[in-house]
Amino acid sequence: MSNKVLIIGAGGVSNVVVKKCAQNSAVFGEILLASRTLAKCDAIAKDIKNIPVHTAKVDADNSEEVVALIKDFKPKLVMNIALPYQDLAIMDACLKTGVDYLDTANYEPKDVAKFEYSWQWAYHERFKQAGIMALLGSGFDPGMTNVYTAYAKKHYFDRMDTLDIVDCNNGDHGKAFATNFNPEINIREITQNGRFFENGSWKEIPPLSIKADIEYPEVANRGSYVLFHEELESLVKHYPELKRARFWMTFGDNYIKHLTVLQNVGMTSIQPIKFQGHDVIPLEFLKALLPEPSSLGEGYSGKTCIGCQVVGEKDGKPRTYFVYNVCDHAECFKEVGGQAIAYTTAVPAMLGASMMLTGKWRGQGVFNMEQFDPDPFMAEIGKWGLPWTELHGEKAVLVR
Repeated sequence: MSNKVLIIGAGGVSNVVVKKCAQNSAVFGEILLASRTLAKCDAIAKDIKNIPVHTAKVDADNSEEVVALIKDFKPKLVMNIALPYQDLAIMDACLKTGVDYLDTANYEPKDVAKFEYSWQWAYHERFKQAGIMALLGSGFDPGMTNVYTAYAKKHYFDRMDTLDIVDCNNGDHGKAFATNFNPEINIREITQNGRFFENGSWKEIPPLSIKADIEYPEVANRGSYVLFHEELESLVKHYPELKRARFWMTFGDNYIKHLTVLQNVGMTSIQPIKFQGHDVIPLEFLKALLPEPSSLGEGYSGKTCIGCQVVGEKDGKPRTYFVYNVCDHAECFKEVGGQAIAYTTAVPAMLGASMMLTGKWRGQGVFNMEQFDPDPFMAEIGKWGLPWTELHGEKAVLVR
């Protein structure tokens, strides 16, 4: 099978996506890698030997430029590994050209620190009428966590009562302050109010106001905070039985200290200010000062642990289940020249694309990962670098 795929974006995640697609040459036959900065595309492409990788310059905010690339290259699938701001423009291009779409994070308007699926779910009927498919959030969280939840429901639960998604990065990149993916997106996510789902409604809380110490298997005991994360929105929609759903992420004291100071002096604001006669958005300026996430791989030590804890009932008896992956930063760099955060996002992106291209996951319209059979995905993800482990009963209780 020699499928042609257009990959948009040339950051740290894209670097790993392209290399993983090249490893899976039974499915991926030819790639066009495009981004605003051609040199970044060329730097990734030069390392690929076993399948053709072409490069192009594109402004992904401009839907017509994406349309022109699609018409010229004629891919079977467009993989959006660019910024969430660009999701809708790329989806519009896929509609105009009748080509399938995949992304790793849901749409976020540039001028509002808010992300939700409503904008993309609104495309469902148009994609259905066009006879094409969009797969949303095919990363790790969202993505792998959605598949973990679907797998838990299919195999272990008649009814799921609570879901806790836990995300620990116990790595050390040696920088005073840096983010593991796009700083602008990362900081917007953390500084907005947290939200979790409970008893049929969303509860909003101040940022980082709920904390618990969680023992992450094989990694460490780390302070973890409740955030809003987009997979919660789709999971409570598709599993309305859930009485509570939360997302937890680790942050070190040093990270929070830096972030607090930056907030206090206005550097995390997305509102433009006048500086020497020019409009400057403080967060965009801060992004320019911080280390490029793709540069963090070399010398990055430690591991990540990401998983899903589900509590519910099976055959009339209570059940607790935890499924997770542990990923090593140094091993990721050795394999693909990237750190574990990029790796854990990129591998499910590649495999989600493979599921679509091989017809194992197929539909017309806009879909989230949990809407498909989790078994073929779970059967393959380990061999591509993200093996998973299951715990049952008391051993599976990380957070109450």
